[in-house]
Amino acid sequence: MSQQDNFAGGFFLGALLGGVVGGILGTVLSSKLANEDLAALSPEEKADKLKKKVIKAATPADMEVARRKLEGKIAQLNEAIDDVRQQLGSVNGAPANVEKKPSTSHEV
Repeated sequence: MSQQDNFAGGFFLGALLGGVVGGILGTVLSSKLANEDLAALSPEEKADKLKKKVIKAATPADMEVARRKLEGKIAQLNEAIDDVRQQLGSVNGAPANVEKKPSTSHEV
């Protein structure tokens, strides 16, 4: 039994260590390749690449569209949460449509 435990622990440790080393190696190599590509370009070509990157950046209109989509998704999520609350409330015997009243400080 102890050999199986050692194998499983070693396997997971090796997978974790391999993933970390591979991630670091990939990041370093990709950044070096990107720098070599830029070094081979003329100043005009570098400027063109930079302009393309700036153009690809999000504009205020793009951010507004993304914000509206996100608000829609949040509304859908809130509806789903309310549905689950109602289902769980009816399963547990509590009334499904009862909402909490906000507490006020002047109630006795």
